Amino acid sequence: MTFQATVLTLYPEMFPGPLGVSLAGRAREEGKWNLDAVQIRDFAIDKHRTVDDTPAGGGAGMVLRADVLAAAIDHARADQSNRPIIAMTPRGKPLTQARVRELSAGPGVIILCGRFEGFDERIFAGRDVEEVSVGDIVLSGGEPAALMLLDACIRLLPGVMGAASSGTEESFEQGLLEYPHFTRPAEWEGRTIPEVLRSGDHAKIAAWRKSQSEIDTRLRRPDLWERHTGARVQSASGARHEDEDPGQ
Repeated sequence: MTFQATVLTLYPEMFPGPLGVSLAGRAREEGKWNLDAVQIRDFAIDKHRTVDDTPAGGGAGMVLRADVLAAAIDHARADQSNRPIIAMTPRGKPLTQARVRELSAGPGVIILCGRFEGFDERIFAGRDVEEVSVGDIVLSGGEPAALMLLDACIRLLPGVMGAASSGTEESFEQGLLEYPHFTRPAEWEGRTIPEVLRSGDHAKIAAWRKSQSEIDTRLRRPDLWERHTGARVQSASGARHEDEDPGQ
C-alpha cells in the first residue's frame, strides 16, 4: 500500500523540498509514498482568489477562511481513503513519536498548512481536523512543520530504513531519549570511547545503553522521565519539578 500524502498549502512549490532527496526521495521514487501539493487558492470563490479575511472582533493580521479551507479539504478527501486531516498549528497537541507511528501505519495523511494569523476556528469541528504542534515555536507558516511530520512518517514506512531495528532503538520509542553513540577513532582529543562498548560483552553493552538512556532522560527531559516512571522527579538543577503556567 502506498502512503498518500496531500498537503494543502499556499506555497505548493515548497514540496517535496528536502523530501525529494535521501531516504524519503528514494522511497518516493520506489512508490512507497506519494505526494500531492494542492494550492488552497484554487478553491477561493472570488476572481481575486482571496483565501483570508480580517479577524472577527478586530485585531492584527488576517485569518484563513473556513469556507475556502473546507472546499480544499473536501477535494483532498474525494478519494474516500479516510485519511486523517491534520492542521499544523502552535495551538495544537504536541506531536509524539507514538502518533507518528499511528499515522505511518495508515493509508496516509492530509496536512493543512496555515499562514497569516491562522485558521478560522470553525474548520476544526466542521471538518474533523486534528490540530498538531511540532514545538513551542511560531513559524512563518505550516509548511516546514508539514515537512517535519512527513519525514517522521516516511522513514517508518516498510522498507525505507535499511536496518530493521533502526526505528525501534531511537529517542522516544521506549519513552526515553536514545543512548549516546560513539565510533572510530577510539581516542579523539584525549576523549575515549567508554570501555564497555569495546568489551564485546553484549549484555553489558545493552545494560550500559539502557542506563545511559535513563540518566540522560532524567537530566535533560524531566517531563519525559515523569511520564516514563509515573512519578515526580527533580530537574537537572535539583529543584523539584512542578506544574507551571506555560505562559510564564
